[in-house]
Amino acid sequence: MDGQLTAENRRRLRNAAIVAVGGYLGANGRYGISLLVPGALEATLLVNVLGSFLLGTLVYRGLTGGELSSRLELLFGTGFLSSFTTYSTFVLDATTHPESAILYVLASYALGFGAVLLARGVIRRTSVGEQLTGGDRE
Repeated sequence: MDGQLTAENRRRLRNAAIVAVGGYLGANGRYGISLLVPGALEATLLVNVLGSFLLGTLVYRGLTGGELSSRLELLFGTGFLSSFTTYSTFVLDATTHPESAILYVLASYALGFGAVLLARGVIRRTSVGEQLTGGDRE
């Protein structure tokens, strides 16, 4: 070994740094929401529903041809949203609040699915608009 990084290793290090930056932003975003929204259950519900909407937007945008660069996918999809949303806290909240667990779980899944479907609808409407105008809507 001559001590130099190969192009593949430099790419991996760059990608890990991009995910780390996104994770930092997502974790701080979740923390900020926990400061603004009273109640642990409500804050967790909000970040998970917002995260579902944002991930749905990313996925459906990609499916309709509005591709993000691989770096932006790593930053927002892998880094930001994986730190912003929290399945483990959702499960912990549900088990530590048995009096409201059923309602909390049902609301979380219903609102999460609803957020993804809303994202799909928004992307479809904006994609149709872009197709009708030749894609140069600004």
